[in-house]
Amino acid sequence: MSLPDFQLELLAPARTADIGIEAVNHGADAVYIGGPSFGARSSADNSVTDIARLARHAHRFNSRIFVTLNTILRDDELEPARKLAWQLYDAGVDALIIQDMGLLEIDLPPIQLHASTQTDIRTPAKARFLQDVGLSQIVLARELTLEQIRAIRSQTHCTLEFFVHGALCVAYSGQCYISHAQTGRSANRGECSQACRLPYQVIDDKGRFVAHDKHVLSMKDNNQSANLAALVDAGVRSFKIEGRYKDLGYVKNITAHYRTLLDALIEERQGSSQPLARSSSGSTRFTFTPDPNQNFNREFTDYFVQGRKEDIGAFDTPKNPGQPIGFVTLAGANWVELELTDKAMVLHNGDGLCYYDLQKELTGLAINRAEALDANKGRWRVYPKDPLAGLKDLRKGVEVNRNRDVHWVKVLDKKSSDRRIGVWAELARTATGVALHLTDEDGNTVCAQAHLPHTEASDPAANARLLEQQISKLGATIFVAIDARLTGAAGLFIPASALNALRRQAVELLEDARHKAWSRLPRAKPVEPAVPYPDDTLTYLANVFNHKAHDFYARHGVNVIDAAYESNEEPGEVSLMITKHCVRFSLSLCPKQAKGVTGVQGQVKAEPLQLVHGKEKLTLRFDCKPCEMHVVGKARTSVTQNVPMTFYRKRLDAAH
Repeated sequence: MSLPDFQLELLAPARTADIGIEAVNHGADAVYIGGPSFGARSSADNSVTDIARLARHAHRFNSRIFVTLNTILRDDELEPARKLAWQLYDAGVDALIIQDMGLLEIDLPPIQLHASTQTDIRTPAKARFLQDVGLSQIVLARELTLEQIRAIRSQTHCTLEFFVHGALCVAYSGQCYISHAQTGRSANRGECSQACRLPYQVIDDKGRFVAHDKHVLSMKDNNQSANLAALVDAGVRSFKIEGRYKDLGYVKNITAHYRTLLDALIEERQGSSQPLARSSSGSTRFTFTPDPNQNFNREFTDYFVQGRKEDIGAFDTPKNPGQPIGFVTLAGANWVELELTDKAMVLHNGDGLCYYDLQKELTGLAINRAEALDANKGRWRVYPKDPLAGLKDLRKGVEVNRNRDVHWVKVLDKKSSDRRIGVWAELARTATGVALHLTDEDGNTVCAQAHLPHTEASDPAANARLLEQQISKLGATIFVAIDARLTGAAGLFIPASALNALRRQAVELLEDARHKAWSRLPRAKPVEPAVPYPDDTLTYLANVFNHKAHDFYARHGVNVIDAAYESNEEPGEVSLMITKHCVRFSLSLCPKQAKGVTGVQGQVKAEPLQLVHGKEKLTLRFDCKPCEMHVVGKARTSVTQNVPMTFYRKRLDAAH
């Protein structure tokens, strides 16, 4: 079963259970987090006990917890993965996010399965297949356009999930093997070495430099803030924030940002023929105004959602360039004077500033002390933490950015949100005293009773106002009173101590009722008989790393099944990365762009181009029909010799 089509889900990341709890508090309808192993983020593991604590908190608001079990698995890891899946089920987890299809061939608990980004879902046929084998929710490739998303929606009924914010892998997810080829650390097993963030020389077939020390595989960060309504109309229902390595401030801020945008969209469509709703309970208020620019980012792009664009790369630096704030007016022996563009801006001790030197290298400086020379004119003197002599090319006229605002950091270090579930309260007279009825926004109703004498108040009107105020006081709980009314109790004098005790009892009953009402969405059943896979041949790109995954694809009609690249059975040159990003296009060297261009750029051939970083050399080849780029290379000998082999062997026969 998928989410109801009118419900929208904001899906936030969590490195730890405590960050996950704050994601829920800041409005997440669901949180995804890594377990103690197999989670595709080698340094973002969490114990089952901590995940159970997170699940208990999330379920108070009907938010859901998804655990990543999305590495490809060796044969000897299948049984530990199976045991972990059952432990997570017992801990209250709502769904497992998987990549390895071998998991569908073993005894898993009756829990929803979601397709990881590593499954590389780009086509309606692939999406439909994963739905039909029992996956309830599938995350689409980040590279898709609105038109492609609509095409997938037209062929499926499962929940479509889409990344709306955060770092972008330049490769189609699950289709990058550079890390394994160069270091033996597999991205498909959570150990990516991030070769895409390195600087490269781009060289043509005659050895000429096309680009020098540019991070040509480094993408800007994803930001779909302006496209949410269009994504909803295309069929997306789960809006995913990237960031299982991110800190608490990032998760608070970005979750709050998209909560605010989605709530506004839901409100806007309340009177329409297709109203929307959030998939969890309650509403959230923040003590700050969310701002994605305040967190680490490489500048933003909406990638391919609205079609191919030239400015999607962060080629100058993979670091955070921050936001422009002003210019250097004077540099002294140990200080720098700045004139800020926004005269109301305040600099703080500990702020982080940066600028580009003459070689376009981003250079950072931390403020040890900031002094306002003339705040009305935006003139400040800052004393950097490090010696000024080491800050290259910092001189008059240089534009300065701020990439760390200490005040902002301190705001998010404190309690910064309040999430409450709406409640209707009714205090009624009974034969032996009074009863307090609470009904929450999800329809849960409880009744707490107190036995006490019916003593009439001397001022019924004032007494009624007091009683309404008392039964509405839910400040220390997860509830907020939407309405409070009195039924036959307006004129009763009730001691404050008795009424407080009655209210606490009612709240405890309501919390218990909500706990008992929680249930997982059921796991989707595979279509029978087994549907055929869209292709009858699988190369190493299918990431088949164990016998059970082989059995799965064989059962679904695949005849030739090659081993995963991590099996080290592809010794020659192969595509180590497949991307929608095209270096030639981004450097204005696409043949269509280059028509009529003279000079070296106009002479650059379609292929090959070469990327060089130190001793590492990679070849770029361009497949213009699907408009894709292949980064071609081969594994180091040391990798193929030293990395332990899987029990899997290439093209296993039916008898293994």
